[in-house]
Amino acid sequence: MFAVLKTGGKQYKVQAGDILRVEKLAADAGETIQFNDVLMLGGDAPVVGAPFVAGAGVQAEVIEQIKGDKVIKFVKRRRKHSSKRTVGHRQKLTLVKITDILASGADKSGVKVATGSAPAGEAAPAAKPAKKAAAKAEAPAVAADDLTALTGVGPAAAKKLNEAGIESFAALAALSDEQIAAIETVKVKPEWVEQAKELAKG
Repeated sequence: MFAVLKTGGKQYKVQAGDILRVEKLAADAGETIQFNDVLMLGGDAPVVGAPFVAGAGVQAEVIEQIKGDKVIKFVKRRRKHSSKRTVGHRQKLTLVKITDILASGADKSGVKVATGSAPAGEAAPAAKPAKKAAAKAEAPAVAADDLTALTGVGPAAAKKLNEAGIESFAALAALSDEQIAAIETVKVKPEWVEQAKELAKG
């Protein structure tokens, strides 16, 4: 029996006992992992997924984390202002040994699902600044007004005020000195607050 699995953007035809070099996985040597993206099961009764075979899985044991062969990238610009640049790269890989192919019940096996590691330099999205979030949360929720009606507030400043959670004259007029200081995207001028108080009254 064989299976066609997908991992790291590539497809592999495997059977029990095969050793594969796949894109780096988040697993340690000796750990058992499971590939759930199975495109096809082969044998006496082949099964083709659409796109994946439901309940199927391929289990493997992580042998070690390795690096691929070095790839050299060479760039040369000819003529008067010539330049050369050479860059080497070694892809991080994971060496695994296929231990079992499951035609069904893979979702209930309890084995760790194989997942790729995040590329270097790719971090989780940064949380919004606490001060900005606090100012936005404390601003009263009222109907949006055209903030460009304030003297000195253009479309760009109005957009930044909206991003800070200030979308109406009443919300701007209700800001305390601490809330104004907490807004980092735009510097709120005292005259804006005074005008907003008058416009909020109608």
